[in-house]
Amino acid sequence: MNFKPRHTLENIEDVEEFYAAIKRENLTKSLSEDRPYTYWTIELYDQLNGIRGGGGLGILAADTRRVAEAMNVPLTLITPFYPRELHQRFKDGQSFDESVPVDYREFGFEYVDSVNIRCNQTLCRLDVIVKEFKSTRILAITEPNFGELYSGDSCGDHRLYQEVALGFGGYQALKLMGLKPAIMQLNEVATFFAALARLDELASNGMDFYEAVVYTRKHTLYTNHTLVQAAEASFSLDQFERFVFPNLKSKAVRKWLRDKFESGHIRLSSVTVEIAELKSGVSKLHARVANYHDLSGEKVHFHAITNGIDVPYWILPDTVEFYQNSKILDKFNLPTDIYEPQISRISSEQIRELKHRGRAFLNSVLASRPDSDGNVLNYAPDDIIFDFKRRFVDYKRPWLPFSDITRLKAILQKHNAHYLLTGRVHAGDSRMMARLNEVLDKIHSDDFLKTHVHYLPDYDEELARALSVGSNVTINIPIVGLEACGTSWEKDVGNLCLLVSTHDGGVADGPKDAYLYVEGDTEAKEIESLYARMEEAAAAWQNDFELEFWTRKQLAAFLPVLSGTRMLKDYLDYLFKSA
Repeated sequence: MNFKPRHTLENIEDVEEFYAAIKRENLTKSLSEDRPYTYWTIELYDQLNGIRGGGGLGILAADTRRVAEAMNVPLTLITPFYPRELHQRFKDGQSFDESVPVDYREFGFEYVDSVNIRCNQTLCRLDVIVKEFKSTRILAITEPNFGELYSGDSCGDHRLYQEVALGFGGYQALKLMGLKPAIMQLNEVATFFAALARLDELASNGMDFYEAVVYTRKHTLYTNHTLVQAAEASFSLDQFERFVFPNLKSKAVRKWLRDKFESGHIRLSSVTVEIAELKSGVSKLHARVANYHDLSGEKVHFHAITNGIDVPYWILPDTVEFYQNSKILDKFNLPTDIYEPQISRISSEQIRELKHRGRAFLNSVLASRPDSDGNVLNYAPDDIIFDFKRRFVDYKRPWLPFSDITRLKAILQKHNAHYLLTGRVHAGDSRMMARLNEVLDKIHSDDFLKTHVHYLPDYDEELARALSVGSNVTINIPIVGLEACGTSWEKDVGNLCLLVSTHDGGVADGPKDAYLYVEGDTEAKEIESLYARMEEAAAAWQNDFELEFWTRKQLAAFLPVLSGTRMLKDYLDYLFKSA
């Protein structure tokens, strides 16, 4: 089965209808080919175009560009192209990272020219490369020693160099292409230097400094993906003297920036909220609880725009076709006016048939993706598969289902079910690597678990998509209050998986009774609730009424949330109203 994204509109009038829904007369200048929506990200995860990211931030960036392309929205995505990427390997039961070189020319990027920035008393040459699509493009900066994504300490010189290169180098790249940003969306504070470069250009070209600040602020959106400001990196004045100030032409901008330092250090989030008038969080809950303050101590207000996914890319094409033919989704992959009564007609036979097709796709991917012990896995259409497929980080708690091996075994044995675990440990995170090894030791020490629980290494976009379309139950159990949004669960719901989850991030956009809710005011109670919900989910796949009940509830609650078209429309509506 081929799994290829489809992005074809039926006619041009559809695009005009979309624009009519988002345009407002008070935008300073409307979007156009030479004044695009500019989307800045330190990470892009787009394997089709040769760029491998680290997680959700990069996946979201790729989805946003694809949705913009489908809707004919002029968008330029500016990002680094890292010449090396890390892949997880296993040898003798031990995990290690292998650094692999990547050549942008193999993925259709074209060299444009070079730009220069000054860092650490050195003139640094950055190559500008581009890949053009219908109404969008990926504009990237790169150089041979750029390193991997997130290489080095988050407060270190190399990380600051990468961020300065993206900001100042990326802004020069825009000018090289003859583009002027109608709006700048800064995804996380690592992209702050792009807005700083624009402010410096305006101020150094004769605009009154305060007018330049107002103009930059009104045309800049800061999208925050992190809940706690204290988690953000900070840099020293010495580092800025070496990496940032040499790239500023305006004395007024240099003074403005220098005044933002406190005790010789600066937190990028503090200056990002100063330079962006528009601020968004990535779920309703996140926008309410994100604890950020500006330099005057005032709490920052974030406008809630929940992350969405590129539906045709992540959801099995057969399932998308089913939604559209059933008039659940329209051709923009937005819920129709009658989506709820149409969802209520979905039958268990239809659900199982679509999941059988998804299982065939999963098996085709697993054929070339052996587990950590070298086993090639293959599952029957009606086998029940639980999965956990998220970054292997503390707050997502991938080890939680292994807290009581006896309980886990009982669930899997009773339903002849399987558990697939995957997720990358960040390079250098020895604590989480030890956690992963603990889980693997538990699996290997039990004969039953060895045949029913498998860890799939080198988690990536391909594996994420295959598990979403082919698994039956997905486990999403972040510590409540620490997940900003997450989009893996959205792909799972769209692909008719049953969701076992805590009420956090984007899941909290819906009611608790819309999915198999894991609750508890202590971790021990959450673990007990988790096993109970896993038992319910496995039983539901063996009971037509329960399967229909939970699938219908999930789709009715979350189909309006997960649409990437909805997300882009929300962003444009917010920007056009506010600019």
